[in-house]
Amino acid sequence: MPRAGLAAILSAGAFVSAFVVGAVALIAAPFAVPPASFARDVFFYLLAASGLFYIYLSAEIYLWQAVGLVLFYVFFVGLVVYMDLDTEGKAVSAAELEMVNGGCRVVTDLPVTMEDHKQQHPTLCGILRKVTKVWEWPVAFVLKLTIPSTLPTEWNKFYVCANICLCPLLLLYSFSSFIPFDSRIVFLLPQSRFPLWSVVLFVSISLALSHLIFEKEAPITENIANTTISFVMSVFWISTMAGELLNCLAAIGVIMDFPPAILGMTVLAWGNSVGDLVADVALAKSGQPTIAIAGCFAGPMFNMLVGLGTALVIQTARVYPKAYVLEFHVGIVVAFVFLLLSLMGTLLVVTWTRFRVPRFWGYCLMGIYILFTLVSIAIASSSG
Repeated sequence: MPRAGLAAILSAGAFVSAFVVGAVALIAAPFAVPPASFARDVFFYLLAASGLFYIYLSAEIYLWQAVGLVLFYVFFVGLVVYMDLDTEGKAVSAAELEMVNGGCRVVTDLPVTMEDHKQQHPTLCGILRKVTKVWEWPVAFVLKLTIPSTLPTEWNKFYVCANICLCPLLLLYSFSSFIPFDSRIVFLLPQSRFPLWSVVLFVSISLALSHLIFEKEAPITENIANTTISFVMSVFWISTMAGELLNCLAAIGVIMDFPPAILGMTVLAWGNSVGDLVADVALAKSGQPTIAIAGCFAGPMFNMLVGLGTALVIQTARVYPKAYVLEFHVGIVVAFVFLLLSLMGTLLVVTWTRFRVPRFWGYCLMGIYILFTLVSIAIASSSG
C-alpha cells in the first residue's frame, strides 16, 4: 500500500473532522444536532478509524480484514436506512410539536432580527451588495449556462438551449482521463473519422436547435432528469474548482521548494477535502448546519472504508493466503492519533453540552488541526 495514499486519506479525514467541523461550528454555533444520528455517525467513524489503526500497528493485513472494512460500511448504511425508516413516522408529530412550542418565537424573532440588521447597516449593506454584483454577475451567468435550473418558475429557453449545448462537452472533458477528448470515431460518413468532441458538439447543437424550435412552454413540475443533471454539473464545478485550487497550492509549494512529503501531508489532503469544506460551509451559511455536520463524518468514513478498503482488498487478494505487509511511518501514526483525538473530543463535548455544538469547540478543533499540521510538517521535514 503506498504510504502517501494512506497518509492522504488520514490527513484528509483529520482536516474534515477538525478544520471543517470547526468552521461549521464557528459559522452556525450554537446549534442542536439529532442525538441518535450524530452519536451513530461519530461512533462508527471512531470505531472504523480505531480498527484500521489496530491493523496498521500490527504491520500486516489479511484479505478477510480488508473485506471486513468494506462490509462494515455496508452495515453502517443499512443501519442508517433502518433508523431513518423507523423515525419517519415520528417526524410529523415531532414537527407539529415543535411548531406548537416554538412556532410563535420563530415567527416573531426572525423578521425582527433581519429588519434590525438592515436598519443598523443600510449604507454598508447597499455598498457591499453593489460591489459583489460586479463579480457575481459573470460567475452566475456562467453557472446558468452550464447548470440547469430545477425550478419551473426560473425556466428560460436561452439557458436551456445553452445547457443542452455545453453540459455534454463539459462532462466529456471531465472524463478526458478515461476517454481522450480528441479521439477520432466514425460518425455518419463510413470512411471519415471525426474528433469525439466535434461529434458531441454537433449532436448537442442539433438537440438544442430542436428544443428551441419545438419547445414553447415551461414545464409544469420538476423532473428527475433535470435535477440529476443539475446535481452532476454542480459536482463538476466543485471538483474543477477544487482541482484548480490544488494545482495553485502545488505550484506555490514547488516555487517555495517545499519537500514532497510536506506537500503530500498538506496539499494533497486539502485537495481531497476542499470540496467538503466548500459544500459544508455553504450548508452552514444557508441555515442547515446539521446536514453539514453529518457530511463531515459520513464522507471521510466512506473514503476510508470503501475507497481505501477496496484498494486493500485488491492488494491482499494478490498475496492471498499470505498477509499484505504494511510499511510503518511515524507520520501515519500521528495522523491516526489526531484523527481519533478530534473524533473523541467532538463526541464527548457535544454529548456533554446536551447535543448542542458550542462555538468554543470550533476554536478548539481549529487549534487541533493547526497543531496536527505543524507536527506533520516537522516529521516530514526531519524524515526527508
